[in-house]
Amino acid sequence: MNDGYAVRAEALEKRYGEKRALDGFDLAVREGTVHGLLGPNGAGKTTAVRILSTLVRLDGGRATVAGLDVARQAREVRARIGLTGQYAAVDEVLTGRQNLEMFGRLFHLGGRRARARATELLERFDLTDAADKGVGGYSGGMRRRLDLAASMILAPAVLFLDEPTTGLDPRSRGEVWEAVRALVADGTTVLLTTQYLEEADKLASRITVIDQGRAIADDTPDGLKNLVGGDRIEVVVAERSDVPRAVKVVARVADGEPESDDTELRVHAPVSDRVAALTEVARTLQDEGVRVEDIGLRRPSLDDVFLRLTGHRTDVARTKEAAA
Repeated sequence: MNDGYAVRAEALEKRYGEKRALDGFDLAVREGTVHGLLGPNGAGKTTAVRILSTLVRLDGGRATVAGLDVARQAREVRARIGLTGQYAAVDEVLTGRQNLEMFGRLFHLGGRRARARATELLERFDLTDAADKGVGGYSGGMRRRLDLAASMILAPAVLFLDEPTTGLDPRSRGEVWEAVRALVADGTTVLLTTQYLEEADKLASRITVIDQGRAIADDTPDGLKNLVGGDRIEVVVAERSDVPRAVKVVARVADGEPESDDTELRVHAPVSDRVAALTEVARTLQDEGVRVEDIGLRRPSLDDVFLRLTGHRTDVARTKEAAA
């Protein structure tokens, strides 16, 4: 029925007054994978998730989840999905075990089954040692793992994760990533919305970029990076007078015209033969007596991707810039 796809959306539309939150949005998510939905704030990510999880009605187009139509079979869709929003929805007064038992009862499992399921999920998400401690004392990563566990009470076929690691420190983010990988290994399909290319790169086998309510790119993580430039060699020289010489050296191995920044004393250009290009440039600069402060290979950053695809910087990049 679903032809190997757990989620399909075709020409989705959603309007709030004059604003078009979704404007012909398309999406196809293969079963048993993590699919990243990447975009800046206001791009339509959360609206898409709310429609696919039956929380909001669509104004146009068609969508199916687990082979079921989200508009005509909303009740059946809800029985097959889990949803974790941007903020943990657990009760900080209760213990981890009490939270999961409460969710189990809300899903009509009954007391005995709810307790058994809570124990199973606490073990699965590595929360057994903290099971009987108040959630108010949990770290950010532990709360997020508990939130994920709560969304898995009914073992959903499809799990929607809406920016699950926003505000978490790197260690907590890593804990959430491991939990997501474990879910997919057991057969769950995950649609992950995020502003972090790194997060999508670590978890997703495919990424859709959304901006202004439309999908503007859809590819693997590597394909998406290549779409905006692929590998680049970057050289930072010690003296401004050496920038033109560095440009000439980099041009010999580059696949395109080198770009330079006289303020940062930086020269960079796209390359295809990564290691050979780096070796050649480093050797030539040394032979010509050009003093180098830094040299290396890099892939496009989140900001590079959005600047190239949408013409504006990401909210993540703007936040970092403002804090600098």
